[in-house]
Amino acid sequence: MNAPSALFTIKILHTLIWLFFVTCILALPLAGFTRHFRWAAALAIVIVVECVLLAFNHFHCPLTDLAAHYTEDRAPNFDIFLPAWLARNNQIIFGTLFVAGGLLALWKWLSSPRQ
Repeated sequence: MNAPSALFTIKILHTLIWLFFVTCILALPLAGFTRHFRWAAALAIVIVVECVLLAFNHFHCPLTDLAAHYTEDRAPNFDIFLPAWLARNNQIIFGTLFVAGGLLALWKWLSSPRQ
């Protein structure tokens, strides 16, 4: 596979994986608010596993390293189909949403009547 095709494939894969995790992050407070606590816990676990993976990889996606083999470009979005501002601030934006959503789910769980 030539470099442009490989980079395009990596960017598609990276974007799809990013969409999956963003969906999990956005679904977490919804699951908590609607008192679907097992779903909320499962979503939180999936997100925490991703955070651990990122932490072990110096807080960037392993696909970034792979994409770097195919281009000299190092713009914030060289490895994913996102606007540069979103790629640059991705962890801050979605990390904040994850913590807030997790706290909402936890609050709803702690305030729910025990049976």
